[in-house]
Amino acid sequence: MTTASPASATAQYDYDQQDASGATCTAHAWAKVPAPLTPVQRRELKARAAELLRARGAVLVAHYYVDGDLQDLAVETGGCVSDSLEMARFGRDHSAQTLVVAGVRFMGESAKILSPAKRVLMPDLDATCSLDLGCPSDAFNAFCDAHPDRTVVVYANTSAAVKARADWMVTSSCALPIVRHLHAQGRKILWAPDRHLGGYIQRETGADMLMWNGACIVHDEFKGLELELLRREHPKAKILVHPESPQQVVEQADVVGSTAQLLKAVIELDAREFIVATDNGMFHRMRQAAPGKVLIEAPTAGNGATCKSCAHCPWMAMNALQGVIDCLAQGQGEILVDEPIRSRAEGCIRRMLDFVAAQPAAAIAQPMATGMGAA
Repeated sequence: MTTASPASATAQYDYDQQDASGATCTAHAWAKVPAPLTPVQRRELKARAAELLRARGAVLVAHYYVDGDLQDLAVETGGCVSDSLEMARFGRDHSAQTLVVAGVRFMGESAKILSPAKRVLMPDLDATCSLDLGCPSDAFNAFCDAHPDRTVVVYANTSAAVKARADWMVTSSCALPIVRHLHAQGRKILWAPDRHLGGYIQRETGADMLMWNGACIVHDEFKGLELELLRREHPKAKILVHPESPQQVVEQADVVGSTAQLLKAVIELDAREFIVATDNGMFHRMRQAAPGKVLIEAPTAGNGATCKSCAHCPWMAMNALQGVIDCLAQGQGEILVDEPIRSRAEGCIRRMLDFVAAQPAAAIAQPMATGMGAA
């Protein structure tokens, strides 16, 4: 393990490489991604899903990365399309007693943690996250035990069991102000699991952060050199980057932020072209909200690769209209979180939500930062 002073931007890791051998294999997920629908199939399935949502008194909460049909269905039926922070708040505050969460498993768990009396369903319980898989609770508990003097801050992309050990949960939209707040109090931080987001926050705040060495399989693939070459082809384009991306990508950004913050930037910035470094599921909502803007996918591979830009999470892609129908019609895909894990995990999520409620402008309304690309 390396050491660094509190003001250093050098990351400290608990071990040299993430050990998630086999766990993040995506072959199973891609095999379960449904085939594209015909226009007739799309209309019929959306109508059936909407009917079941009404009949069951349920509401659909969808992430920006899932299929556009699911995003549209959520909007059309009074649900929510958002980032993971707003998904958690919306599900907690909505009167519906059945929540259908279209996203990945940790999102469904967060909804159940905050609303234990509600029924939480997911289109496919196998939809998970490489960050979650790469941070098993037993190893994480041992990491925490070895550093009892540190405040434990975990990203939302973790299991309920990992959250149960944490002092704070954060999302990418509020991680920076929360860590800045803790740093101002003189807290030393144990961070998990995304090393890129953690490194970005450490560079911005100077906080003393000891990090788990994990990464998102989608954002980790964005390439700094390829992005620089693409910038030369589109010199007037604004570069929007999710902070789960590597440092060489973040440093070229005009805006670094959560999915909701990147969407806000596309809508509000005075630019026609945007190069976007996040999951390409985000483009559906961006195109709807800013139809006059040109959106370009940031490169995930070099010239020799078979796919120049392949930024899409296979687990997000598993979510489908048929899955919504099946979970509502058959009651399958229910999320359960046992006690005492649920109540322990609830504390760190509520602490985040209370912080954001007290400082909404700092945590939500503005992008996290502007990077070197803005200069």
